[in-house]
Amino acid sequence: MIELKSPTEIERMRPAGKAVAAILTELMAMADVGVNLLDLEQHARKLTADHGATSCYWDYAPAFGEGPFRNVLCTSVNDAVLHGLPHDYQLADGDLVSLDFAIEVEGWVADSAVSFTVGTASEADEKLITATRLALAAGIQAAHVGNRVGDISAAIGAVAAEHGYRPNVQFGGHGVGRSMHEEPSVPNDGMPGRGFRLRPGLVIAIEPWLLAGTDQIKYDSDGWTIRSADGSRGAHSEHTIAITEDGPLVLTERTTD
Repeated sequence: MIELKSPTEIERMRPAGKAVAAILTELMAMADVGVNLLDLEQHARKLTADHGATSCYWDYAPAFGEGPFRNVLCTSVNDAVLHGLPHDYQLADGDLVSLDFAIEVEGWVADSAVSFTVGTASEADEKLITATRLALAAGIQAAHVGNRVGDISAAIGAVAAEHGYRPNVQFGGHGVGRSMHEEPSVPNDGMPGRGFRLRPGLVIAIEPWLLAGTDQIKYDSDGWTIRSADGSRGAHSEHTIAITEDGPLVLTERTTD
């Protein structure tokens, strides 16, 4: 069932969104050549507690994962793009890092992801990261009252195609509210004019993720980490958005964006 939030409830979602934005900003600043992914995980746990928040990932056990997930942060590096498990790995010069993070504050959830390069960035990685950010911006721009979910999906897919990438639609955006994954699903490609009509009070996570050389994925033996099937790199951008009469409201907006 799709639940619409009242203006008061959307206001109550703001603290979670601000906390997610602040924590991701701090983690991005910490991530550098030589930093261990486990250190990022430990710092994310501390920051979650400091903000009086609860992790949405801890003990998360969906049908597609090898649950329960026992971390508060997803760390995906290079050809990994989604659900990467933090593990004993020191970031190297040129690594493409994707961080995905979701927390609950006073009963309300926010979810966001960001990709960036540590050390020296390659032109190909910068192009890929930029494409996900532009696709996210296009999806947000389409998130207006009266449009449909398919308009968001089509906007994302169009940017991906323009940059030479083929979106995978097995995983995509979703509703957000009292829980991390609610209805409706928001695929990263689709037909305009199709799907649920956007109404004031709908809160969704829009999250384009792209792979440099394929739209096919494979899982690591850990049952969680999703990689490109051909070993090419991946990038991921995500914000939690509220649909309002005044336009889309980005609840997880970072000042560094």
